[in-house]
Amino acid sequence: MKKIIFLFFICNSFLSFSQEITGDELLKKAIQFHDPNNNWPTFKGQLFVTMETPKNTPRKSEIKINLPEEYFYVKALRGINTTEYTVIKKNTKIEFNGKTPTEVEKKEHKLSFERANLYKNYYTYLYGLPMKLKDEGTIIHQKVEKRKFKEKNYLVLKVSYNKEVGKDTWYFYFDPKTFAMEVYQFFKKTKDSGEYILLSGLETINGIKMPKTRAWYYNKDNGYLGTDILSTSF
Repeated sequence: MKKIIFLFFICNSFLSFSQEITGDELLKKAIQFHDPNNNWPTFKGQLFVTMETPKNTPRKSEIKINLPEEYFYVKALRGINTTEYTVIKKNTKIEFNGKTPTEVEKKEHKLSFERANLYKNYYTYLYGLPMKLKDEGTIIHQKVEKRKFKEKNYLVLKVSYNKEVGKDTWYFYFDPKTFAMEVYQFFKKTKDSGEYILLSGLETINGIKMPKTRAWYYNKDNGYLGTDILSTSF
């Protein structure tokens, strides 16, 4: 009897151990799901994103990204105004309603080279996930947590960054069977800061499975911020 109990304990311990997964292993499986052919490093493509926010008209953005050539372009239409940002390596160009904006227009509509680079980093980071977690300066925490969020069980990857890259702490939630990324969440210094983003649907662009819909909420009170909807055309 004691021998049977001992063997059961050993087998159970082995099974529990075999089911453990490290942060690097989880990230590898997630990338395999979203970018099975390793297309992201040479990505050259076009995205169409509609942003819906409370009390505002939708903003439609046409985005072109060419990573090998360090090229980024976004043309955003909201209401009657069109804004265009082009970033080629370290060179930046701004157009407002088809022409170079005046100083008054820059101030009124918050147009700047800094904003151009902010859009570049924003879109390439969020639509390049989870592949972007391989970038230099990213710290992958090896302990993977099993957590329930919105009534579903996930494998959760904790990510932080070198101080030169970023200060926020991120958590990425992956389906435990498919390893699809379905939620991500970030916190600043205080526990109730930051936001969480719910992902639904998939849009395959250049062989990469990207989240079709991203809905943003505050961590502190679940307040709704807005939704981004990805498509291959308008």
